[in-house]
Amino acid sequence: MSRINTNVPSLIAQRVLGKNNNQLNTSLERLSTGLKINRGSDNPSGLIASENLRAEKTGIQAAITNAERASNIIGTAEGGLSEISSLLNELQTLTGEAANTGGLSSDEIQANQLQVDSILQTINRLAGSTSFQGTKLLDGSLAYTTSTTGGSVTAGSAVTNLQVNGARLTDNATRSVNVVLTTSAQTAGLAFTAATVTTATTIEITGVNGTEQLSFGSGTTVASIATAINAVSEATGVSAIASTGSLSINSTGFGSSQFVTIREVSGTFVDGTDKGTDAVVSVNGQAAETDGLNVKVRTGSLDIEFDLTEDLNTNGTDVTLGVTGGGANFALGGKVTESNKASLGIAAVTTGNLGKASIGFLSSLASGQDNDLTSGNLTTSQKIIDESIKQVATLRGRLGAFQKFTVGSTVNALGVALENVSASESAIRDTDFAAETSKLTRAQILSQAASSILAQANAAPQAALQLLR
Repeated sequence: MSRINTNVPSLIAQRVLGKNNNQLNTSLERLSTGLKINRGSDNPSGLIASENLRAEKTGIQAAITNAERASNIIGTAEGGLSEISSLLNELQTLTGEAANTGGLSSDEIQANQLQVDSILQTINRLAGSTSFQGTKLLDGSLAYTTSTTGGSVTAGSAVTNLQVNGARLTDNATRSVNVVLTTSAQTAGLAFTAATVTTATTIEITGVNGTEQLSFGSGTTVASIATAINAVSEATGVSAIASTGSLSINSTGFGSSQFVTIREVSGTFVDGTDKGTDAVVSVNGQAAETDGLNVKVRTGSLDIEFDLTEDLNTNGTDVTLGVTGGGANFALGGKVTESNKASLGIAAVTTGNLGKASIGFLSSLASGQDNDLTSGNLTTSQKIIDESIKQVATLRGRLGAFQKFTVGSTVNALGVALENVSASESAIRDTDFAAETSKLTRAQILSQAASSILAQANAAPQAALQLLR
């Protein structure tokens, strides 16, 4: 080495030492933070990928929290409904006892009525007090609101017992429900074409409710026969209408489950069986499930059921309904999108809502009302209680299915997704300690070696002094 102004070996040693020190510092940083990407310059593409995965993981964690909260809300509602169901069964018992007028005194029936009143008050109290963080669950606060917006049938007279169980409302916009009736529902029916029976006649009439045998003398008019058939209509499910020279005998309900069977035991009368037919209905272009006049549609975005009225039960009629708001919406996905939203409607279970307009509501069983235990209308009371039990049981089943399959399955799927997204982010961003400690050891050795070589390179120019001696 004969030049001293520029020490090239020293420069090389400095550069290598700086590089080794940078590697050493990088390894120390990664080991101390546990991350191999601490800034964008560490791995630009890896940082982009890991940030996207981190955002996805955050969304999944929020969705799991939302789903668990939804399960807690449904569980709270289920607790209230379970107690209401038990109270309805008590009503069933009290009504059955009151029907035994030969074995119960009027005082005992009055005592039963006191219990009925207490039960009805408790049902209303439970419906109004079952809540979650201030939101009431069973008083109708989470029911959907609807409107009738158009169609060939006068608004308000098209459907009854309308219940929206679920509907996705995009940005709170009204969801239109277009109902088109292609073929009307029919009752089962047979006809007797004569003004009177010409001989003594005995017939057996059977409908969905049961069988009755009726006898008529020779010359009995069709008007008298209709009166006799209608007198046992509750027991048979069959009614009759007399006109000049004929008698129409029909089931009291519509649909394929209804039937009329008349067997001629003796004499001369119509003999045969007929069944009713269900309505053929489409809702928003999709074929609906029908049972007589009852219509149900269940899709991912709409779950609705209602009964057709006589006004709408005509071929070619239609009506457009609107779901305008309400319901409970749960975000069950990592992103806030319509497909990740689950919607649920919970109708009121107060005594004024349990039952049906066609038979009456549970509140009519209270003292002084049309169907209390002293009214003599216990058959109607029984029908109302049966319908109420069915409604509560159906609601409990629907909430249970939502909790188990919609919420529960979502939590399970989100848990697996969270594991995989976390693993992917970790592979990109987290430090591999086994590999990094190996790199640290290498960097330490190389740094120490470069320091030693730099010292020697700095000392090398002193050899030029030998030439001056």
